[in-house]
Amino acid sequence: MQDFFDGKRIVLTGGAGGIGIACADLFHDASAQVLLIDPDAAAMDRARLRYAGSDRVSYYVSPIDTPEACATALDAAGGPIHGLIHLAGVFEQDPMDPADHGIWDRAIAGNLTNAYDMAVAFQSRKAAMADSGPARLILVSSLAFNRGAWQHVPYSAAKGGLVGMTRALARRFGPEMLVNAIAPGIITTTMPAQVIADRRDRLLQEIPLKRFGEPHEVATVIEFLCGPGSTYVTGQLLNVDGGTING
Repeated sequence: MQDFFDGKRIVLTGGAGGIGIACADLFHDASAQVLLIDPDAAAMDRARLRYAGSDRVSYYVSPIDTPEACATALDAAGGPIHGLIHLAGVFEQDPMDPADHGIWDRAIAGNLTNAYDMAVAFQSRKAAMADSGPARLILVSSLAFNRGAWQHVPYSAAKGGLVGMTRALARRFGPEMLVNAIAPGIITTTMPAQVIADRRDRLLQEIPLKRFGEPHEVATVIEFLCGPGSTYVTGQLLNVDGGTING
């Protein structure tokens, strides 16, 4: 695995978040060139401190909220990209207020539209197949799509859209690119912290492994999908949820 990633460019949107940093650690340790893209400047400053002294991690602060912003962010990688992992997302509870369409709009824009725009930009910036094998695009869905998060209807809908996009892009971009999605369950990051605080005991009862996931347990699956062991895997959704959807 070390030799496979040596010198390859890996881009992580939402890269300063918990799963993003766990992925960055793995790819950095495998000698990849890692670009973190994130709208949170303070979180990005913490990432800079984490990788201080390394010349294999770069940083680009952007909301990636337009096609142009997505293209410019990818250009910050400095050359052809082997893997794009799209972790960026927006998670808001939805009161389904008929007078307020904002949560729906933000959920679709911040979870689905930006994924499409990143994929469009990535297709012309991916590494040549002859140099590194198929490029890799990993989209991040959610347990919310698999089970239906009734308090987060727009988020669930957007994450479901990512799965349909994954299957369509796998057909459109093959064989030069492998496109897959993962669906994390409840992972100990900032995003689900309030959900865990509100419903910890009930949630644990629904997880066969009786614990929440750790960011590195998602990162290792992403590393597999970007690595040499997944060259005949495309158009798939891999659940990383401790068995919750079957619980």
